[in-house]
Amino acid sequence: MTDAITLIEGPHFDELKIGESLPAPPAVTLTAGHAAWHGALFGDRMRLPLSAPLSAAVLGPGAQAVHPALVCNLVTGQTTYATQEVRANLFYRGLVLRAPVRVGDTLATRTRVVGLRQSRRQEGRAATGIAVLEMETRNQRGELIVHFWRAPLLPCRNPNADTGHADALDAFPAALDPAALADAASHYDIAAFTAAVPGARRPQAGARYRVAARDTVTSAPELVRLTLNMARTHTDAGHSHYAQRLVYGGHTIAIACAQLSRALPDLITVLGWHGCEHLGPVFEGDILQSDITVGAVTPLPAGGALVDLAVVVHAERGPDSPDPGTTAPVLDWKLVALAP
Repeated sequence: MTDAITLIEGPHFDELKIGESLPAPPAVTLTAGHAAWHGALFGDRMRLPLSAPLSAAVLGPGAQAVHPALVCNLVTGQTTYATQEVRANLFYRGLVLRAPVRVGDTLATRTRVVGLRQSRRQEGRAATGIAVLEMETRNQRGELIVHFWRAPLLPCRNPNADTGHADALDAFPAALDPAALADAASHYDIAAFTAAVPGARRPQAGARYRVAARDTVTSAPELVRLTLNMARTHTDAGHSHYAQRLVYGGHTIAIACAQLSRALPDLITVLGWHGCEHLGPVFEGDILQSDITVGAVTPLPAGGALVDLAVVVHAERGPDSPDPGTTAPVLDWKLVALAP
C-alpha cells in the first residue's frame, strides 16, 4: 500500500520523438446520437446528413451519411493524446475524406510524430515547440477514411529546454492530390442527388458571400467531450494562456461549415481541406461571421464538380473575452466541396 499519486497528463514537446507512434485511442462507433448532438450544436443545413432517403439514394440502401465536420472533429479528438497540454493548434494540411462515413461505422485513428521544431525563446517565457502529427483513420472494414496532418504548439516540460529540434515543418504534401479527390467523389451518386433535389445549383467561380446570420459560440465543452478531445485548455480555464477556456478550433470550423451550408445549400459534401489556419483564439460568447469565396470549379467526368472554397471567419468578441467588442479574424479555411 502506498500513498503515492500518479499524475495522468499528456506528453510535452521535449518528450516527443520523430517517428514515434502514439498510444491508440478508443475506436468509436458513430451513432444517431452523435449525429443528433452535432445537429443541435451547429444547426448545419447540409442536405445529405439530414435526410435518410437522400443518403440512401446517394450512398446506397440503408446508408445514413455522417456530417463531414463531425467526422473531422471526432478524428481530431482521437488524436489528442499528444495534445493534452496544447497551447494552440496552428494549422491543418492535406486532409482528404477518402470515403463517406455512415451511421454505424466504427472509426479507429493512429497518430505519428513526423516533425518537431522548437520555437524561438522569448524573454520571460517558458520553452515551447511545434509538432507535426500525421493522422490516419480507418473504418471497421479497414478502409482508409481520413488522412491528414496538423501542427499543435506544445510546452516543454523543462521550461529552459533546448531540444535542438529545427525541422522545416514540411512533412506533408504541398497540395491535395486531384486523383484522391476524384476517387473520393466517386463514392457519391451525383445523378441520384440531382434527381432528389430539383433545381440544385452549382456554385459559380468568383462568387462571394457573407452570411448575415451570425452565430454566437455556445456549448463548446460539449463538443470537446462528445469527440473525446483531451486538450485541457478547452475544459479547464486554469490551464489556458488566457485564464479562460479556449474554444476548440473544430468548433469554429463546424460553425463556419454551418454558415457555408446557408450560403451554398446544394453542396453534397466536403471532400478535403487544402489547409486551415487558426488566426486567433475564440471564446464562448464570441459572435462569428463567415466570408466565403468560390474559387475554381472543376467538372468531373462522371458528373458533379469539385469546388474550391475559401472561408474567412471573423469574431466579434463577447463580454467575457479579453477584448470585448473588438473584431478579429480567427479562421482561414480553404476546402474542396462536391457540388452537383
